[in-house]
Amino acid sequence: MSDGSRQPFRAPWWARGPHGQTLLARALRSPNGPTFERERIETPDGDFLDLDWTADPSDRAPIALILHGLEGNARRRYVRNVARELLSRGVRCVGLNFRGCSGEPNRALRFYHSGETTDATLVLELIRSRYPDRRVGAVGFSLGGNVLLKLMGERPDGGTGLLDAAAAMSVPYDLAAGCAELERGGMARVYTRYFMRSLQAKLAAKAEALANHVDVATARTVRSIRAFDELVTAPLNGFADAGDYYRRSSSKGFLGNVKVPTLLLHASDDPFLPASSIPREEATANPALTLALSDRGGHVGFVCGTPKRPEFWGDEAAAAHVARVLRGADPIGTDRG
Repeated sequence: MSDGSRQPFRAPWWARGPHGQTLLARALRSPNGPTFERERIETPDGDFLDLDWTADPSDRAPIALILHGLEGNARRRYVRNVARELLSRGVRCVGLNFRGCSGEPNRALRFYHSGETTDATLVLELIRSRYPDRRVGAVGFSLGGNVLLKLMGERPDGGTGLLDAAAAMSVPYDLAAGCAELERGGMARVYTRYFMRSLQAKLAAKAEALANHVDVATARTVRSIRAFDELVTAPLNGFADAGDYYRRSSSKGFLGNVKVPTLLLHASDDPFLPASSIPREEATANPALTLALSDRGGHVGFVCGTPKRPEFWGDEAAAAHVARVLRGADPIGTDRG
């Protein structure tokens, strides 16, 4: 169902623009706590995944998996903040560090990507087998939200065999449109340069191993995410080219089959996705989806309150929705806006 007619978030006067929301939220979220304990698990293809667990609030506490964004990790401030919000509601958290994002290069040639769902599925299956009596939810940010939505939508059961609740914030629902938006000059190129520095550093660390598989020399000089995906992401993951990768991995095409109660948090001014690509019709057509769409909020922003006492509406709304559904109550998680 669509919740796009509501205004769940109002930007304060001191953070009204999309870039102000995006950058101020990044700076103002606290780096403190919660404490994480790292666990390394092996993958079927001989690689590894690092998981960051919070303490268990109780023997029967529900558990939420948190999926970070492009070139993030499970200890970024936005992950910590939503983990604090979930813990305050009695939900234990585990953050998945995508391959190569935990501070150590992964073993396999391939990295993670926006449509790679097998690793997140592996972790959810582990949680289900380890804690069979607990309810399980998930929160995904940006790329992690795309992975989460695709994971649910590509399954015959719509995700209900793995998850009881989900929330996704600032998702690039149409990957091709999102990449194009990040090539349109100004601040968009600043964001792109930030991501490219990180991606190309990881490529350089594996240059020798990758030399027979991708054009490393050229890939280390490109300046757009699409060019990097054309030269590296697509060939390493069996896609014909970047366009094929985007078509097959964009979560917008999987939303119709999601059956888990899911809150979609998005801002019309998100600088990482044009407003025309927001899935209004898909949310309206699927009763499992609630689209909380605001005019402002930037990308993984939704900062309000005051500069000295900032509040992060999106993190609170995502945690409230997931915690409420895991307790078997009303799934709408936007009451704190």
